[in-house]
Amino acid sequence: MAKLFTVEEANALLPQVRELIEKILKARQQALAKRPDLWPVVETAAGNGGSKKAGELLAVFTKFEQAVLALQEMGCQLKGVEQGLVDFPAEMHGRRVYLCWKYNEPEILFWHDINAGFAGRQRL
Repeated sequence: MAKLFTVEEANALLPQVRELIEKILKARQQALAKRPDLWPVVETAAGNGGSKKAGELLAVFTKFEQAVLALQEMGCQLKGVEQGLVDFPAEMHGRRVYLCWKYNEPEILFWHDINAGFAGRQRL
């Protein structure tokens, strides 16, 4: 069963979550910056077993994966890489919901039903 957070517990984790999201956003930006070189690397790697550029990209993906796994281990769910969206499972009014946080928001200000997603965010 997933950990359920109170608003206070989720807010207390935000410094760590913010740091992990910053790592994810940085890794994403690095991967996008390498994109022009990516396809030739993939084609070449298929033929000869790899390249320096492929190794660099793998290091970026590894950093990304480690940060995502750290979020998951905390009980959080990454819902949107581009915006830095993170959901915290919670219970409100006797039902399961997500406390919803977006990178650069000062604290947990919103929640949404499990099936509603970001578009269904409501103020706490």
